[in-house]
Amino acid sequence: MLASWYDAQGPAADVLHVGELPDPVPGPGEVRVRVTVSGVNPGDTKKRRGWLGSSMPFPRVIPHSDAAGVIDAVGAGVDVHRVGQRVWVHGAQSYRSFGTAAQYTVVPDHQAPPLPDHLSDELGASLGIPGITAHRTVFADGPVDGQLVLVHGVLGGVGSLAAQLAQWAGATVIATVRRTADLDHIDPAVVSHAVALDTSDPAAAIRSYAPQGIDRIIEVALSDNADLDNAVAANNAVIAAYATRSDRTEIPFWPLLFNNVTLRLLGSDDFPAEAKRQAVRDLTAAAAVGALTVDVRDRYPLDQITKAHDHVDTGGVHGRILVTLPQ
Repeated sequence: MLASWYDAQGPAADVLHVGELPDPVPGPGEVRVRVTVSGVNPGDTKKRRGWLGSSMPFPRVIPHSDAAGVIDAVGAGVDVHRVGQRVWVHGAQSYRSFGTAAQYTVVPDHQAPPLPDHLSDELGASLGIPGITAHRTVFADGPVDGQLVLVHGVLGGVGSLAAQLAQWAGATVIATVRRTADLDHIDPAVVSHAVALDTSDPAAAIRSYAPQGIDRIIEVALSDNADLDNAVAANNAVIAAYATRSDRTEIPFWPLLFNNVTLRLLGSDDFPAEAKRQAVRDLTAAAAVGALTVDVRDRYPLDQITKAHDHVDTGGVHGRILVTLPQ
């Protein structure tokens, strides 16, 4: 099969290779997926770079955890009728060596849920890390029906799906973007009110839409927004943070404590198994009824995977970066 891999960590141009590797064979309880589209996440490029001092988990790594494709072989114990089924793939390179940047990937059966025929491969390849993370940020602390949910970074991969999931589940969504110019990209069908963080008093603007405070805050930059979140949180609110810019993030501890705020930190590789299963069910259901869409910024063929990684590494880009596989 044609695949991309790295045998050492470093810059994409220095360590990513593209060439032929042996076709993988599914073991017991596994399926093999012929990949059509592979999704690139910041976590994939951070692993490749050795972010935070992480080392090579395996001698050779095929990157990427997310994909869409078709099951073409199954291992022992898996229903043979799954062969030929369109699927979306999650967790392919989570604690495993070979991910989805290849013509074939092998994953446990439950990590390749069916992809309804009317949904695109591009959407399917975007439901893994972004979708499951978004689901956990919204629902880890219970239903949001009737609540006010604030989504920071709503134009990002996780943020956009979190807003759509919250709206699908009955919440009123308030969102922030970095710059006033980004407000033009907000979907008013999902976001009831949007605030740009480069305005003079974003907390006051958010409070004008939520005078009693926000019930749940989806946080992409806790180090930047901790004081803002404290200013707009309702009593007993939840701040669900999946990212921060400072490795050692300060928070206004006592004000948050007296406001009985819960700070939930979310690392997608290690969500509880049942939480992942529920996320898969809900994401597939929401997508099937048209409640989820993704903005695809760029697609790269596998032989240009270095450009795809560089695109993600530079950051500040709204929209999904995908790698397409030859069929």
